[in-house]
Amino acid sequence: MTSFDEVVLPHLDAAYRLARWFLRNEHDAEDAVQESSLKALQYFRTFTGGNGRAWFLRIVRNTCSDRFRGRVQAPTDPFDEEHHSSSRLTSDPETLLIRTADVAMIERALSTLPDRVRELLVLRELEDLSYRELADVLNIPIGTVMSRLSRSRRALHDALVEEMTLTSFEEDHEKDQTHSLDGDGPDGRAHASRDHSGSPAGR
Repeated sequence: MTSFDEVVLPHLDAAYRLARWFLRNEHDAEDAVQESSLKALQYFRTFTGGNGRAWFLRIVRNTCSDRFRGRVQAPTDPFDEEHHSSSRLTSDPETLLIRTADVAMIERALSTLPDRVRELLVLRELEDLSYRELADVLNIPIGTVMSRLSRSRRALHDALVEEMTLTSFEEDHEKDQTHSLDGDGPDGRAHASRDHSGSPAGR
């Protein structure tokens, strides 16, 4: 018979990562995982076998949802499914980016997305859950998982493009400020409105 340690302990890291992305706070994430572990232990008799990771992460998700609803929720725009729907499914460059790029940029982009979109992307792209596992964790049909994932990837792509554009603008602005402090003009040369004696040029 499978033990609690065998079902839950191997997935504590994945549980923490999910809680961290969901709650956006390390301390809250640790508390949520601890609470979820206690719940899993309490209700372990209801585990009938099968995918232990999906079973435990579903407990973590529900715990995080309860905690998040108990906090003051930051205002978010409703997810426009029609706007983010797309039949264009490439090799998922955003999937590559989410695994390899600047973590801070990814966090900022994900933070602009609705909770259900963010958790789906985290579970699929970061935790590599299968469609079946996603369906079990989120308690939705596999077909719904696939359609939501397509729209969610498109939404992440749009958020990353916007974030990269903003980052590029800020970097250009910082360079302009640096040149200004160095006394450079628009053409890259120092202003020459006075001669070497300090008097206005031309006198």
